Amino acid sequence: MIETPYLLFLGDAPDPLAAKVARGIRDWRPDYALGQLRMEGCKADMHVPDMTLAEARQAGAKTLVIGVANRGGVISAAWKRELLAALEGGFDIASGLHNLLCDEPDLVAAAQANGRRLHDVRVPSVTYPIANGERRRGKRCLSVGTDCSVGKMYTALCMERSMEARGMSATFRATGQTGILITGGGVPLDAVVADFMAGSIEWLTPDNDPDHWDLIEGQGSLFHPSYSGVTMALIHGGQPDALILSHEPTRTHMRGLPGRALPTLEAVRDLSLDLARMVNPDCVVAGVSINTQNLPEDQALGYCAEVEARLGLPTVDPFRHGAERLAEALAKL
Repeated sequence: MIETPYLLFLGDAPDPLAAKVARGIRDWRPDYALGQLRMEGCKADMHVPDMTLAEARQAGAKTLVIGVANRGGVISAAWKRELLAALEGGFDIASGLHNLLCDEPDLVAAAQANGRRLHDVRVPSVTYPIANGERRRGKRCLSVGTDCSVGKMYTALCMERSMEARGMSATFRATGQTGILITGGGVPLDAVVADFMAGSIEWLTPDNDPDHWDLIEGQGSLFHPSYSGVTMALIHGGQPDALILSHEPTRTHMRGLPGRALPTLEAVRDLSLDLARMVNPDCVVAGVSINTQNLPEDQALGYCAEVEARLGLPTVDPFRHGAERLAEALAKL
């Protein structure tokens, strides 16, 4: 188990979105987020106390969590100095990067010398099966997006909260490092060998009670050349009964690809539904989640209303305004 509370390491994050791991922990497990450690040039702020390693240890922090998800998931030389100092200062370290802590000899040696632990949450701990496509009891909902990092995890977590408040049976199913750090379990999908990705989602969402909903954390986008593979695995392995479309309206291009525009919500709806009906002919699109964090309130409400009128689907920012209408849409299925 990863010991809490955490000191969130933001490093030299180039923008707030790069620190999405830290933000997810702060928003969904605020009692874990004791403070943050930022390096020179960091452009992210979780609005928790800035602390040195010594201050955080004195305050009771147990684990330094790398809260940055940079492109490629690498540990820079500048980060390495801070991580070594953390181990020497009595911290365990947890990371969801592709660049594994356990593959860095100096970090391994420092952890052993100081009696500390390295937690790589992106390492699969289960031997997953190959998907068989057989239908399972229970219901499943998957968020699919116009891009990566548009709020698919937040959508599922908000829906779980609203559904439980309505007395519905629902479970958030984590498929990425942030979700795993928030909930304590899940499948690190983008680290699973390709042939077993869809099977890992079948494993994650097994037979359940007929009225139980598994709310599957979405990843990537079918339209993103870098990350479409994980989305396809979620669709075919999840066999969703319902899809929730997710979008961030101020995005001018796909994350990490300045020359590629985002698809329309209509395009995401149509392609996702076609692919989902290959494994579940009864799948429907149940609603739309809009990440309006970069819009003022009046524009946020106006944009949601415009999308709802255009698509004929309940459209909300579930984190800002609540996910009750999305929960209601699933209750009707």
